[in-house]
Amino acid sequence: MIELITTIILLGSLLGMGIIIARKIPILAQLPRTEEKKFDFKIKKFFLGIKKRVKNIPFEFFLQKVLSKIRILSLKMESKTGNLLQKLREKSLKKRSKDDDKYWQELKKSINKEKKT
Repeated sequence: MIELITTIILLGSLLGMGIIIARKIPILAQLPRTEEKKFDFKIKKFFLGIKKRVKNIPFEFFLQKVLSKIRILSLKMESKTGNLLQKLREKSLKKRSKDDDKYWQELKKSINKEKKT
């Protein structure tokens, strides 16, 4: 049902646009043509020159530069994450070794107490 309503609205809109365009084409055809101003011509020429320069840039070279920069960035990030992981592992190892030392110290004390009694 909803699809039918949207289809009717679409077709009605297209029909309305077609009628408006059909009425305006003769009026637009009767309008006198205006000459381009020299300023507008210079602007168009400027943009056409830029467009030619952009087209002359080899795409492969640009792509190669972008990909190499992305690779360098990813290598830097990998290095930093590796350093962070190393530091975390060292902290974890130190903490575990301290806890292990305490455990063994307590175990030795308890064994020595049992032997004396």
